[in-house]
Amino acid sequence: MSTVAPSDWSTRPAPEGPDGWIGRATEVAAVLATDAVARDRAGATPYAEVQLLKDAGLVTLLGPTAHGGAGQDWPTAYRVVREVAAADGSIGQLLGYHYLWNWAARLVGTREQWEQVEAEAARQRWFFGGAVNPRDKDVVVRDEGETLVFSGRKSFSTGSRVSDVTVLEGVLERTDDHVFAVVPSDSDGLVFHDDWDNIGQRLTESGSVTLDEVRVPWAAAAGYVDKEFRPRVYNTLNVPTIQLVFAHFYLGIAAGALETAAVYTRTKARSWLHGGHERAVDEPYVLDAYGDLTAKLWAAEALADQVSAEGQRLHEDPDAVTERDRGAFEVRVAAVKARATDVALEVTNRIFEVTGARSTAAAEGLDRFWRNVRTHTLHDPVAYKRREVGRFRLTGDLPEPTWYS
Repeated sequence: MSTVAPSDWSTRPAPEGPDGWIGRATEVAAVLATDAVARDRAGATPYAEVQLLKDAGLVTLLGPTAHGGAGQDWPTAYRVVREVAAADGSIGQLLGYHYLWNWAARLVGTREQWEQVEAEAARQRWFFGGAVNPRDKDVVVRDEGETLVFSGRKSFSTGSRVSDVTVLEGVLERTDDHVFAVVPSDSDGLVFHDDWDNIGQRLTESGSVTLDEVRVPWAAAAGYVDKEFRPRVYNTLNVPTIQLVFAHFYLGIAAGALETAAVYTRTKARSWLHGGHERAVDEPYVLDAYGDLTAKLWAAEALADQVSAEGQRLHEDPDAVTERDRGAFEVRVAAVKARATDVALEVTNRIFEVTGARSTAAAEGLDRFWRNVRTHTLHDPVAYKRREVGRFRLTGDLPEPTWYS
C-alpha cells in the first residue's frame, strides 16, 4: 500500500477544529484511494492502513487533549469516517468501530474507569477492536474472586489482528448480567481466527475469535462497583451511536462510488451510438441519473449530519439523559439508517447504468462499492428500523433499548 511518511504530518501543525480534521481525513482518503482496488482484491490484513490512521492522528480524534488527543466531538468523528469510507469502506468501518469501542468505556464504565482508559488510549494511540456480537451468547464469564475469566467464542470480532486492545463481552455465569472489559489484543487465551471471507468489507478483520480462559481483573469490568453494575440511561446510547457510524460509512461508500463513476464517465465512457451525442457527459439519461443520485445522496447526508448534532447534545451531559431523550434519538437514528441504506444501495448499483458495460471490468473495481454496502447493510434488518419510525409516527411509542434498537 502507498503510505504517507509520518513526517509529512508530524512536521505540520495539528489540524484545528472540525474542518481541519475533516481535511486531514480527506488527505488520508486520497492515500487509500491510490490502490484501493488492489488492496480489496488482495484482502491482506490492513496493518499499514491502521498505521496510516495513527500517523494522521485520526485514531485519537476523540481523545482528551491533555493526553495527546484531538478533543473533537462525535459529529466530527462521523464526518471523518465518511471521508475515509469514500476511499475504502473497510477502513472507514474499522475507524468507526474504533471510535465506538474507545468511547464504550465512557458509555458503560465509571468515571474513574473511562478517564483511565481514554487517557491511556490517547497516550499510546491504541486502536480498538471488539468481540461483542450480541447474537452470540456462548461467552461465559466466571467469577474467581478478584478475577473474571472469559471463555467461549464469538463469530465476529471486527478489528481483531490489527487492534491493540479488544473490548470483550460475556454473560456472568448463572446470571443474565453482561460484562464488558477492555483487554490487550495479545492477551493469553484470546485467539483471532483468519476466517473472514465475505464478498464485501474484506479488510475489516471481522472473523471469529475464541476466548480460552481470558483473565481480567474485576476492577476492569466496565460499570461495576463492588461487583454490582451501576446502570445509567446513557449506557444504552451504544446502539444508536454505532448505528450512526454505520449510516455514515454507508454514505461515504456511496459518495466514493458516485465520484469514481463520474471520473469514469468523464474520461472513459462512450456515448450511445444512436443517441446523437458525441460525449457521454451530454447524454440526457446520464445527466438525469447523476442528478437523481446526487440529490438523494445530499439529502441523506444532510439528515445524517442533523441527527449527529442532536446526538452530540446527549453526549455532552451524560447524567442528564432521560429514557425519552434516548428513545427519541433512537427513532431519528433509525430514520437515518433506513435512508442511508436505501440510498447507498441505489447509488452503488445504478452507477453501472451511467458507466456502461466496459466499466464492469475487474480492473476498474466499481463492484467493490456495492459489495461493501450490500455486505454490511445486512448487519440488522432495515425493516425493523422503518418499523421503529412508523410506530413512533402512528402511536408515539418510543423503542425500548435492545442490542439493536
